[in-house]
Amino acid sequence: MKRNLPILSPALKKMNAVAHFAVLKGLTPTCEANWLSVPFVMIALALCAGFGRAEEAGLKIAVIPKGTTHVFWKSVHAGADAAAKELGVEAVWQGPAKEDDRRMQIEVVQNFTSQKVGGIVLAPLDDQALKDAAESAVKSGIKVVIIDSGLRSDQYSSFVATDNFIGGKLAGKRLAEVMGGQGKALMLRYAEGSASTTQREEGFLEALKELKGIEVVSSNQYAGTTAGEAMKKADTLLLRFPGVNGIFCPNESSTFGMLQALKTQGLAGKIKFVGFDANDPLLQGLKNGEIHGLTVQNPFKMGYLGVKTVVAAIKGQKVDKRIDTGCMMVTLDNLKSPEVHDLLNPPLPK
Repeated sequence: MKRNLPILSPALKKMNAVAHFAVLKGLTPTCEANWLSVPFVMIALALCAGFGRAEEAGLKIAVIPKGTTHVFWKSVHAGADAAAKELGVEAVWQGPAKEDDRRMQIEVVQNFTSQKVGGIVLAPLDDQALKDAAESAVKSGIKVVIIDSGLRSDQYSSFVATDNFIGGKLAGKRLAEVMGGQGKALMLRYAEGSASTTQREEGFLEALKELKGIEVVSSNQYAGTTAGEAMKKADTLLLRFPGVNGIFCPNESSTFGMLQALKTQGLAGKIKFVGFDANDPLLQGLKNGEIHGLTVQNPFKMGYLGVKTVVAAIKGQKVDKRIDTGCMMVTLDNLKSPEVHDLLNPPLPK
């Protein structure tokens, strides 16, 4: 006589499969009536959980930065690794050495797409140039999370980054404060196509426009992607505008290049100077009175949440389309505070 078998939920189906496995291993009696007894359920659930962890442990996440040389990216890398270790997944770090190598970054995205990695965490060095490669990855079934800098697309799971416009406004307000609300200022931009720094630059200009009293005499020159290039551009600007009272630079390399130019021309500390991001030389410049403020992001948190978010998306969990990792203005007055200390000293690998 044919029996009608109960319809099992996915969870019970999985437990049923485990039951047959357990019978073969001698973990429980063969009597069908006893297979959902409390002791066996505990064994079955433990085995199911083990299977889930095994599946997650085989997950590979590609983390693709804009570049690999700046201290900022080393902090992002450390955060990504910390999240991967916590989740039991593999995070593969690969990107171009220089932040203007669009072709190299596109190739890296394409290579990981062809490898069918589980997810990609991408900091696009150009908001337009990386669009097709990122969208192709999504179309192939790979979850993509954008970090640090925006992409001219909405075909990604989440955007994890600083609110760069707000960061730029912080810099503008700080420069206006140390300039006493009046005088002439210039801004040395970073690089065309970089969405994050473009937003900082726009935020800076908006802050000065709102506050009034300060004339921006130059805001259309680009530093380039290295500190050496930035120093050359900064030298030219300082010679062209000898009466300038304040300066803003929107990232680590442009800020460092400007600092070096100010030093070589004997102007360090004489012109009010606010930058973006932090490394040891820039913090020393702050201590020396050569820099009057640094908008500092949280790159460790950016890498950490980038990996956490893409894994959540892979699992089918709901993730926020936009996650703000925060930033703050660091000055000589708050440099020794616990909050700033923790921000400036992430747990980097030895």
